[in-house]
Amino acid sequence: MSEVLSKLAEPFVRRDEGLVYDGDLVPEEAWALVRENPGVRLLDIRSQAEWELVGRIPGAIEVEYRTYPGWRLNQDFIALVRQKTRGAEALLLLCRSGARSREAAEVLAESGFKRVFNVLEGFEGDKDGRGQRLQGGWKARGLPWVHS
Repeated sequence: MSEVLSKLAEPFVRRDEGLVYDGDLVPEEAWALVRENPGVRLLDIRSQAEWELVGRIPGAIEVEYRTYPGWRLNQDFIALVRQKTRGAEALLLLCRSGARSREAAEVLAESGFKRVFNVLEGFEGDKDGRGQRLQGGWKARGLPWVHS
């Protein structure tokens, strides 16, 4: 077992009895695993509009899970993930808040993908009491990202 897969088995990965996929990571854990091991891929499943208007993560593999507008499921999602992540040891999925990526992690695990993890909080985090996404998430934690 590679060092990174050993790390993924450590207790910092949150596991729920009911999970179909391998577990959940906070953004810093996900970034450390991606940075330390070329076999771990960050899969950004947000929409094209989100990448262009909100920001991108350098080096992330981008495959829309749901398309904007209308938030329809991308019928080519599984095929595109297979094509773009060939040879990956583990996939770490990220969306805006962690909800879509959890759903997509379930879909991938049920489709036969191994070592699939959800990144909690996503790119922007949860809404606060005023309905704004200003705390939590990849951006607020100061991890690498750029505007298109």
